[in-house]
Amino acid sequence: MKEMLCESVFFGVMVSILMYELGIFLKKKFRLALFNPLLVSVIAVMGVLLVFQVDYDAYYEGAQYLSYLLTPATVCLAVPLYEQIGLLKKHSRAIAGGILSGVLTSLVSILAMSAAFGLSHEEYVTLLPKSITTAIGMGISEELGGMVTITVAVIVITGVLGNMIAETVCRLFRIEEPVARGIAIGSAAHAIGTAKAMELGEVEGAMSSLSIAVAGLVTVAAASLFAGFL
Repeated sequence: MKEMLCESVFFGVMVSILMYELGIFLKKKFRLALFNPLLVSVIAVMGVLLVFQVDYDAYYEGAQYLSYLLTPATVCLAVPLYEQIGLLKKHSRAIAGGILSGVLTSLVSILAMSAAFGLSHEEYVTLLPKSITTAIGMGISEELGGMVTITVAVIVITGVLGNMIAETVCRLFRIEEPVARGIAIGSAAHAIGTAKAMELGEVEGAMSSLSIAVAGLVTVAAASLFAGFL
């Protein structure tokens, strides 16, 4: 069985899609934030690899084709933004301030926690890009001398947690303005959080999509500055 799975080019793609579908099924059935499709699929894929003793490299041989869709999927987020262009112009200052605040909050919190827990410089810069999309975060981590694989894991975890608790946090702090909700989610939880923002509404989804791109660009510049603080 192990040999058959390892030799199949489509094993990685098949397992990834099936486990994600399992996550969607569980989310619809139980309606709990804990059953986030991405979180479920990650855990389930790990379980499959462990049970059948399949090496990650063999799994990734096929699963890598799914990663090719990341860039076009991110670009497609520009569509809802274009549909809300009037709202963007109307609230441009507030949007810019919100995204900048989100980026600075992320970087300052990582700096504070790294200092508090005595992390090394390498560990510190690995965590700095946690709140931006994977494609940009990997480049920042590599440029600053971080551990890219850990950066990817942290980015995914940040996005999944953001997706799970975004609506609850907005309700807890009584954030009802759609623009504010979208900016907050997008600048904190990148593309995975944007999926939740789109569920909340078109405006939230559009503003969150904008936050992904702008927050990524701002982080590229700011992370280089913050890297010298520790």
